Amino acid sequence: MPMHKIVVAITGASGSIYAKLLLDKLVQLRQQIDALAVVMSPNAADVARQELGNDVLEKYPVQYFDRNDFNAPFASGSGRYNTMLVVPCSMGTLGRIAQGVSNDLVTRAADVVLKERRKLILAVRETPYNLIHIKNMETVTLAGGIICPCTPSFYSRPQTVEEVAATVTDRLIDLIGLEQNTYRWGEK
Repeated sequence: MPMHKIVVAITGASGSIYAKLLLDKLVQLRQQIDALAVVMSPNAADVARQELGNDVLEKYPVQYFDRNDFNAPFASGSGRYNTMLVVPCSMGTLGRIAQGVSNDLVTRAADVVLKERRKLILAVRETPYNLIHIKNMETVTLAGGIICPCTPSFYSRPQTVEEVAATVTDRLIDLIGLEQNTYRWGEK
């Protein structure tokens, strides 16, 4: 099984629970991962404290990078990070990525992943979408990115908020290509 070098960017959109559950799962699946890095926007930390009631997103056993650290290994294609997730992805971040505006480490890393034809997954978290959002999602998709809206499923009959949110994060784990135990349609 191929190993993965993954960067998770967390932006200031509502949906900190998705970032938390994703990091929880990635830490559990660490044996499939060579490198795991996190970069957070200042708004992400504020929103996470509001939504989760703590600063848990800043305390995982991963390598953290400042959003202005352009010396981070994933700021260059030679760093060979093969997957980047932006969870949750604000519409502002989506717009900057779609237009090639590399004004911080999040958008620079996304630009690198796209130019290297590696996997960029944006877990967009907004509703409703306006035409600008839709056009930006189209642009990123045409450039090779994957748009995975934070839209939960209910096939597994989730009972808690965490179980509902996990239907999204489990989909993200599948998109990365990691092996996991999760609900599968049609399996008993």
